Amino acid sequence: MTLAGAAMIASCSNFLDETAQGIISSEQLNTAETVDQMCNAAYSTLGNVIWSKPTASLWYVGSVRSGDAYKGGGGAADCGQIHQYEMYTTNTVDNSYTNNLWVEYYNKISRVNEALHRLNGLTTADMPLRDQRIGEMKFLRGHYYFDLKILYKFVPFIDENVTGDDYNSISNRDLTNQELWDKIAQDFRDAANALPASQVDKGRPNKYAAKAYLAKTLLYQAYIQGDDSNAVTGIDKAKLEEVNNLCQEVISSGDYDLFADYGDNFLEATENGVESIFAIQFSQNDGTKYGRVDMDHALNYPMSPSYGCCGFHMASANLINAFKTQNGLPYAEYNKENVAESMAFDTNTFDPRLDHTVGIPGHPYKYENTHVYDKSWSRDPGNYGYFSSMKEMQSPNDGSFVRVSPYVASSKNIDLLRYDDVILFKAEALIELEREKDALPLINQIRERAAKSYSRLIKDGKTYSNYNVAKYVDGVNCNWTQDFAREALRFERRLEFAMEGNRFFDLVRWGIAAEYLNNYLAVEKDRAKYLKDAKFTKNRDEYLPIPLNQINYSKGLYKQNVGW
Repeated sequence: MTLAGAAMIASCSNFLDETAQGIISSEQLNTAETVDQMCNAAYSTLGNVIWSKPTASLWYVGSVRSGDAYKGGGGAADCGQIHQYEMYTTNTVDNSYTNNLWVEYYNKISRVNEALHRLNGLTTADMPLRDQRIGEMKFLRGHYYFDLKILYKFVPFIDENVTGDDYNSISNRDLTNQELWDKIAQDFRDAANALPASQVDKGRPNKYAAKAYLAKTLLYQAYIQGDDSNAVTGIDKAKLEEVNNLCQEVISSGDYDLFADYGDNFLEATENGVESIFAIQFSQNDGTKYGRVDMDHALNYPMSPSYGCCGFHMASANLINAFKTQNGLPYAEYNKENVAESMAFDTNTFDPRLDHTVGIPGHPYKYENTHVYDKSWSRDPGNYGYFSSMKEMQSPNDGSFVRVSPYVASSKNIDLLRYDDVILFKAEALIELEREKDALPLINQIRERAAKSYSRLIKDGKTYSNYNVAKYVDGVNCNWTQDFAREALRFERRLEFAMEGNRFFDLVRWGIAAEYLNNYLAVEKDRAKYLKDAKFTKNRDEYLPIPLNQINYSKGLYKQNVGW
């Protein structure tokens, strides 16, 4: 056996010197074709989503934490990490979902940086679309860092020039709060300068998408917070002027408009339409088992026979009450009568956006008159009530609907930026610039569309709820002062983007999260008893903690957020 083994080794010596077939050198990747494929790989991370790290929608950190929604599901222990967020007091630095989000965003950024590093090594002679692809990658990186910024406040900024040896020397406190915003804004500025006005591929950002996202970034940055406090201490009017100008460029392009019906934003048949500025593209029949589908929201479908799982993301009573109108307008005392309990959807008047947003017992679900929402569809009504989220759901009869056993999903796009956002960004900037009269027609434009958005909400000749929406008319039904306009704008953003994962970050930006949410909890804990010990701690709960895992991996280089 020894002699035979020696003979075999001698005869195979050439084989041992062969290069493995699965290996490719770094230099071999530096071609226009492979670098373009790396850009595609960076794009693909947009749609690599699942509920335990929902980077496409941020529904449980932006909606459940905001008072718009209850966690839902099968009680506190079911995805208990989300319950910790909702209670605030029970959230911890080792919450695994907080770490999941951090890791997932940096995985996405690493793909972008790898593509940018390779792009920087090419010329336009090598790759005619080089500069455009750089703009696209910087747009994606800006988006990922924007989300990290609003989630954690302080994060390490790693770009394509950082090598692996340098990772361990970059702290999450190397940049001040404002400097980190500047870095994110610069990516969008660079993208706007490099991108064309239009793209053939719908999934690629164009110049106006970059300008819109830059406006969003500057709007957040304009509300000044200190490094050691989350309180808003002032507002940067120069940045608000730029927000106003950027939004006007998008509006003046003529490429975007509001859909005639608000509901068109939430159907696959009308995706990539006139209101969509940038969206994550999902797909079916693409060579994968189930398709490239939206698994961010796979837990959120009602527990009906047509769906089957899993009853998360339930609308709060406060949110349902907020859609009530008085003489066609929102009003301050909306939460005194609880229509989530009385079910008085005929005797009160409502904004039609209610029935585009919330599944209501007795009302058709997702515009299908034969598919009527039933109380039995609620998984845990004792804790979370009967009112499900609906915007992100699709009908089981829709072509976008997919069963990913035991879950359900869809191939409907997720919009990251819409034209209604741009209109309200501009209105907000104008109000804070003491030009509230100029903001009035913008807010009314959103309200006029809402008032007309009921053609899908009719059954047997009758609307699902009793609708009445009016415009604001200064000196007639309101006194349009700056203070009134500010409250009107903030209410309008809540109604327009309810259950879409935006609300919590609006509250933090405005500097009102603690007061607003503790007032919300003071009433809501009598309706949802599980909230009885919930409390928002000012100057801490505005941001998630830096994950303990990341502090440990950095050997203490990363510093924990204030209050944690």
